[in-house]
Amino acid sequence: MNRSTELDPRSVTSEPTNSAGKEKREVASELSSPSLHSMDSGFFERGIKTMLSIRKSKRSLNKEKEKEGTGTWKGKRLSLRFPKSYENKTTICNGVQEVSEKIEAKPIQGKPLSVMEINELIQKRELLEAFACIKYLEDETITERDAEKYKDNPQEFVRKSKDVDLLYNSITNVIQGIVVGTLEHPTVEDTMLTSLVTLIAYEEAAHPNTGSADGPGSDLLGMPRKWKEVWREAINESARKRVLRVPMALKEEDSSWLNLHLGSLQKHLSKDLLKIKLSVQKCYPEEYQVCDTYVEAFHKAIASHLQDLSQRPLEFNELYTLLNWVANTYCSELFLGNPDLKPEIKTENLSLLLTPAVWDKLKTDYITSAKGKIKSYFGNILRLEVTEKWEKEVHPEVKENLYQSSLSLDIQTIICEHMKISKTISRSLETKMLDLCLAELREFIPRFEEEFVLWSTARDSPIFAPYFVAYINNFHDLLSGLEAMFRVNTEELQKIVAALTRNFTSIFLNKLRKKAQGSDADWLIPAMHHIANIIGEKKKDKIKENVKELCQDYPDIRKEHVLAILALRGLGRTRRAAIFRQGYHVPESPDGGEGSTLFAEIDVPVITSCF
Repeated sequence: MNRSTELDPRSVTSEPTNSAGKEKREVASELSSPSLHSMDSGFFERGIKTMLSIRKSKRSLNKEKEKEGTGTWKGKRLSLRFPKSYENKTTICNGVQEVSEKIEAKPIQGKPLSVMEINELIQKRELLEAFACIKYLEDETITERDAEKYKDNPQEFVRKSKDVDLLYNSITNVIQGIVVGTLEHPTVEDTMLTSLVTLIAYEEAAHPNTGSADGPGSDLLGMPRKWKEVWREAINESARKRVLRVPMALKEEDSSWLNLHLGSLQKHLSKDLLKIKLSVQKCYPEEYQVCDTYVEAFHKAIASHLQDLSQRPLEFNELYTLLNWVANTYCSELFLGNPDLKPEIKTENLSLLLTPAVWDKLKTDYITSAKGKIKSYFGNILRLEVTEKWEKEVHPEVKENLYQSSLSLDIQTIICEHMKISKTISRSLETKMLDLCLAELREFIPRFEEEFVLWSTARDSPIFAPYFVAYINNFHDLLSGLEAMFRVNTEELQKIVAALTRNFTSIFLNKLRKKAQGSDADWLIPAMHHIANIIGEKKKDKIKENVKELCQDYPDIRKEHVLAILALRGLGRTRRAAIFRQGYHVPESPDGGEGSTLFAEIDVPVITSCF
C-alpha cells in the first residue's frame, strides 16, 4: 500500500486534547501488537513512548494491501509533536514558541521523491520537507527489507541504504553550515534557527536508539543521526574560525603585534558574545544552554590559540603581554566579565585557560628572558657612567654638601618596576623576579668595580676621589633600600660592597703615596702612614689613637678633614662622630710649625661621606 509520512509543525506548542489522550492509550496498546511492528513504517516504533505523541485518524487504521510492482504505498497520515519536554514550556524562547508561525503552516508530508529531488530540497534549505522525504524513503526501505524483497538482490538494498545515509549526511552538512554561519551575518536568521530546532527534535523522535543490524547495510537505517551533537560541534568549529580570523600583524611589521592582536580578539569576540546573548539564544529552548555552549566553545578555541602562540619564540615584553592577558584581562570587565554580557555569559565554571604545564612554561620563559633584560639594563648604566662621566671627566653632582650619583636610584627603579609588573601576574613570579635581580646585582657590582679600577689606573683624573666616595655611598644606599623595600637578606651583597670599598681605598692610598714620593718634604710621610692606618685599622681604639697622632703631627687639620678620612674607612655617620669626639683635639697652635702645614691648604668643599 502507498504510505506517506507527515511532520506537522503546528503540533509543536499545542495542548493535547482529550481525544488525543485517548488516542495515546490506543497507540500504547497497539505498540505491543506484532502486526504494528510488521506493518508500520518504523517512524514510531521501538521505544518511542517517551518521545512521541501520536494522533491517528480513523482512516489511518485501515490496512491496505501492497500493490505488486509499484513500489509505492498509499498514505497513512501521521502527525508528530515534540516530546513532553518541549510542549508548552514557559522556558521555551519566543523564537521557538512561534515556530509554527515562521515555518510553513501546512503539514509537511513525506513523498516518494528521487534522490536528486530530495537533494535539491536540501540545497534550498527546505530541511523539514527534505527530512520527511528521506524518512519516507528510509521507512520504505526498512519495510521492503522486512518483507524480504531484497533477498535475491542484496546489492539493491545496500544502494538504497547508502542513498538514505548520503541524504542524511547532506542535511548534516547544511546544519553545520547554518550554525557556523550564524555569527557571520549582520543579523541572525531566527526563522532558520527555529526551523533547525524543530528539525533536530523531529529527528530525535524519529530515530530512537533501538536500531538493529539484521543484514548488509542495515546499520545505516533507523539509526540516530545525533544532530544535536552536530550542532554543538558546529558551534565549536564556528568559535575556532572566529578566533583564527582575528587579524594579527607580523612581528617584523609591528613590535606591538601581540598586544594589538589580543586587543582585537577582545573586541571581535565581545561583539560575538553580545550577539549570542541578545539575538541567538532566543531562537533555542532553554535546555540548549546556548550561551554556555558558545562560551565554552570560544574558551576552548582561545585556549588552543594561546597555546599555539606560546610555542613561538616570544621576547620579554611579549611574554608579559600574554601572561598579563591570561591572568588579568580574560575574565575581567574588559572581556568576559563585561557587565553588558551578564548574567548570561558566565565565567565561574570555565576550566583553566592554559594548562598548568603551558602556564609554567610561559613563566619560566618570562624569567629567562628577564635575565637578559636586567643584565642589559645594568650594562647600560655602566656604559653611561663610563662614556658620559668618566671619559668626559664630568664632576659628580653635589647635593646637601654630599657627592651624588644616580646609580642607586637607577638600579632600584629597574628592580621595582620589574617586581611590580611581575606581581600583577602572580606572587610566585614576583619572588622569582626579585631573586633574579639580586643575582644580577651580585654580578654587576664586581663588573662595575673592574671598569672603574681600569679607568682610574689608566689616568690620573681629578674626579677619581669624588666618584670614589659617591659610588661607595650609592652602593650602601642601594643595600639599605633593598632591605627596607623587600626585606631581603643582603649579607652576600654586603660582602661584595665591602670588598669594593677596600679595593677603592687601596687605589686611593696608592695614588696618595705616589703624590708624596721624591718629595723633599719628609714631614709628609707620617701623614700617609697615619691615614693608611686609620683606613686599614679594624679596632675602634686603634683608630682613635691614629686620629690623635695625626692631629698631633699635623695641628692644621680641621674637623672636616678628620671626618673625610674616617669616611674613607667606611664608618657610618654615628661612629664617625663618636671617634672624632674622642680622638680629635683642637691644637694649641692651629697654624702648626713652619713647613709642616698640610691640611691648611686642602679645601673640603664637600663632605666626602661614604654613607
